[in-house]
Formats: sequence, C-alpha cells, structure tokens
Amino acid sequence: MNALEVTVSAPIVSFRNPLYAAVQVALPCPPPATVGGMLAAAAGGWGAVNPGLRFAMAFHARGQGVDLETYHPLDATGKKAEVTPRDREFLAEATLTIWLTEDLEVWQRRLRRPVWPLRLGRSQDLVRVTTRRVVLRPGPGRQGSALLPEEHARSLPGTLLRLPTAVSPDRRRTRWDGYRFDRTGRSEAAADAAWSDEHGRAVALLPPVHPSRALP
Repeated sequence: MNALEVTVSAPIVSFRNPLYAAVQVALPCPPPATVGGMLAAAAGGWGAVNPGLRFAMAFHARGQGVDLETYHPLDATGKKAEVTPRDREFLAEATLTIWLTEDLEVWQRRLRRPVWPLRLGRSQDLVRVTTRRVVLRPGPGRQGSALLPEEHARSLPGTLLRLPTAVSPDRRRTRWDGYRFDRTGRSEAAADAAWSDEHGRAVALLPPVHPSRALP
C-alpha cells in the first residue's frame, strides 16, 4: 500500500496529561488528538479535513528533563490568580513519524506549505517537517516506538495509556481510548498491525481524530 511518511522533529516538546488538573504530569508521547491538531493546522482548520482521517504514528525522544514553567492559574470565580512557577517535564530531540494512507498528494502539498505554523504540544514548540512516499507491506511488524491501539497490543511491552483521540470543537467533550507505548523504542515484539514499513516497523492505523468523533 502506498503511504505518505511524515517525519516531525523538534528539539524540545512537552505533553501535559489532561487527566490531571491540579498537577503537571507529562505524557511520554503526543496524544493522537494533538497530532491530529497539527495536521489540521497544516490544512487550515478542521473544516478542511476529512472526518474519517486516520493515521499511524511512532514517537521517540532521545532524552528528558525538568525545568520551570510559569503557571497562570484561575481562582474559583475564573479570574487569574497569583502566577506560580511549577516543574515541567520535557522531552528532548523528539522525532514523530506519521503514516497517512489517503489523499497523499493533498497532504504532501499541505505539509510542504502549511496554512498555520506547525507546533507539537505547547504553542511555542515549533517543529520541522519532511515528507516522502513509501510502500507499506501487509502483515505485522516489530513494536519499536509505535503507538498502538490497546486491542492490538494487550500482551506487548510498554505502558498502557489513556489518551485523548478526539476533542469536540467547544472542548467540552473528549473521546478517550487505550493505547500501548514503549518509550524505550527497543521492543522487537511483533505487533498485531495490518502493515509494516520498509524497516519492519509496525504501522497500525489509529481511530479517527476529527472533532466530530467526540460528539455524542
């Protein structure tokens, strides 16, 4: 199967876990909803994106650390409270790989000349993007650094994560799904994926990320 392989790189990224409201807890990889938002920025907004958009992804960071970030909390009335510094976990030298299997020419053009600046995680974390056409092979591949749907990776190494797949336009509703991710990226276990790339890495399509999928 022909696919568009998108490589996204950034020196520093940080993904806050939305399940924790009062503390800063970081995720080891970007949620599918975050990656979908970046693709929507390239297209010029969700209105230009097919509601059935699906992609596969893998993520790896070569390092991690902790710094301080200025936190602007709100009080019970919704007004800004006193500014507070907090520890923030970050990932360094991050590489995200995305595989798109539909509308390849359209997405290659969009990512070459994005409508909005491409960011991953925080608004200040700009990224570099390259694309190339590849051919995916049918059959399972090695887990490596792939983000895999829970149902395809129950017995594989790594951490089971609860991540936002889609967020409604008004941000009041979120679709959550289970995913398996090995942050070391070293797992050679065979993943139950429909496809693999030229290097034998598993390529498993994730659920649709369009905001309409978060609506009841």
